[in-house]
Amino acid sequence: MTMATQRLEVTLDTLIESVDLAEGIAKRVAEAAGFGEDDIHKLAMAVREGAINAFTYGNCQDPQKKITLVIEFEPEKLIIHIMDQGGGFEVSEIPDPLAEENLLRTSGRGLFLMRAFTDEFTIQRAPGGGTDLVMAKNLPRRTSDNGNSRAQAR
Repeated sequence: MTMATQRLEVTLDTLIESVDLAEGIAKRVAEAAGFGEDDIHKLAMAVREGAINAFTYGNCQDPQKKITLVIEFEPEKLIIHIMDQGGGFEVSEIPDPLAEENLLRTSGRGLFLMRAFTDEFTIQRAPGGGTDLVMAKNLPRRTSDNGNSRAQAR
């Protein structure tokens, strides 16, 4: 890979099948980037959770709305955006899934997993409205032919 940022953008229909498609794309990109099996699985699951949130909560299963998956390679990390066309939300209003009273609830677990499985996680307003989930994972350490290496993934 070159040092320049590379970008892949896919527009998905708001269909449950798009969740599997987004997960599969993330898995293939993570494999190509040289991530190990555990990190591939974690990244794919984080994207799956983000896509299911965009499908269910962001776009409210409205087939007229779209989900956008953007994957960017920077020199040191892989950045993934999952954007919906919904009304957005306040993360502070999402119940803590680790609080005892919420352990049996399904709400909030996806955000928890996305945070746990990536090195950076932010939620911001998407261009034109909706939510943009931004996840980043440091690229795995690779040694070049001359013995130099990139920063090690966490």
